[in-house]
Formats: sequence, C-alpha cells, structure tokens
Amino acid sequence: MKARRVFYDKAVLPDGETVEMTIWQLPEPSPESSHGLKYSLFYGFDGERIVGYDNERGKGDHKHVGSSETPYKFVSVKKLVADFLADVERAKNDRNT
Repeated sequence: MKARRVFYDKAVLPDGETVEMTIWQLPEPSPESSHGLKYSLFYGFDGERIVGYDNERGKGDHKHVGSSETPYKFVSVKKLVADFLADVERAKNDRNT
C-alpha cells in the first residue's frame, strides 16, 4: 500500500502569497514519526518559503520560520494546522509592518 493523500488545500491570496497544505496517511508509521502521517505545509511569496512545517525523512517533525529551522512536537492534525496558521499570521503581520 502506498501513502494516501488525506488532505490538500491551496490558496493563492490577492497579493500573490501562497498557502498550501498537504497531508498523507502512511501505510505504517516511520521511525521519525510514530503518528503515521507525512505532511508538508507551506506559506510563501514569489516561490520563497516564509513558513513551512514538514516531517522530511531523516529530520522528523520540524518547522521553518524565515531562515530558522526548529523541531516541532506533533500532537494532532488540528493542532498542526492551527500552529501553522498562527505562524503564517505572525509572518504576514511582520511583512506588513
């Protein structure tokens, strides 16, 4: 069985910013992520990532905010999306000040 995409959403905002979220269900948990999900959440402008959450193989759950990369403690999909969108709002406010 292959990974199955269980959620996808992409929005291109009026000012050209992009928010894209994809979550896959893995056939079995990976050594780095016992929750059994693979995810990639992206917020950027002109192809440049401003905020990103993912669990790339070999790195486990982590997030990118600007040039900083830090571990992320996955609790649930609901919290993952809420945390990501909160970081997106902070980044948008920083861009607009």
